[in-house]
This record gives sequence, structure tokens and C-alpha cells, in this order.
Amino acid sequence: MKLTTYTNYALRSLQLAALKAPNRIKVDDVVKVHGLARPHIVKIVHELGRAGYLETVRGRGGGFFLARLPEEIIIGDVVRLTEGPLDLVECFNPEKNTCPLIGICKLSRAIQKATKAFMDVLDDLTLADIASNKGELLARIAPIEEGIVASIRKTQ
Repeated sequence: MKLTTYTNYALRSLQLAALKAPNRIKVDDVVKVHGLARPHIVKIVHELGRAGYLETVRGRGGGFFLARLPEEIIIGDVVRLTEGPLDLVECFNPEKNTCPLIGICKLSRAIQKATKAFMDVLDDLTLADIASNKGELLARIAPIEEGIVASIRKTQ
């Protein structure tokens, strides 16, 4: 299994929001802490906002924060939102399938079973779980954030 960078960025954005809750996060905070491209984060934050995971505030003092408690955000649901159908092989999608082995292929059944097991693990994982080592995570990003603050002070 390999998730897209879009999903990774979405999970990183939610994780940072959970770590900083209840404070508002700026898109640029995610960009700088994780070294990501701003246009991608803007798109992701917009989608997560539309889906009800984030509250977004537009304008100069804008940003985003969690719209739900971290315990209520299931990682598997976020993955389904950002990945869409997990059609790992063509035969998973009946509209696009051209395989003559459909229905009798043991490989297809095994891949379906593996995909289900993968998603079962993610369905048992919440945003609270991936932010539970808050102290360690914040300590790791602190030097990066200090660099952000220092560069802001230099421009003022």
C-alpha cells in the first residue's frame, strides 16, 4: 500500500492542528514545519474544511483549527476522503474491469483482504492517537518554529 502525498499532507495538517489546539494554525505554519508546498496545503485545508474536519478563517488573521475533537477524527475516514476508492487493482472497480478472471481469481481476493486489513488498522486510529506524544512532537518541531519566529522578526 502506498498513500498519496496529498493524504500525507492532509494527515500532517490535522496532526499539527491537534498539537496546537485550541490555537489557530496558519497554512504557512504547516508549510514551514513540514517543508511542503503552499498551494497543496491551501487545497487540502479547503477540502478538510468542507468535510467538517477543520474550521477555516479567511483573511489577514486567518488560519484553521479543528472543527471536531481529535478523538472523533478517524484516520481511516480521512484516508478515504483524500484517496477516494482504494482500487489497488483494476478488478476492484467493476466499471473499469477488463480482467477475464473476475470472480475466480485468488490474487484479487488476497489483495482485497489485505486492503481491508490495512483500512481496519486506520479505522482504529484517531487523530488523538497520532498526536498523543504531543511533548515529543512539539519538541521536534520547536527548532523549526523558532526559525520561523526569528525570520518574522527580521522582516519587521
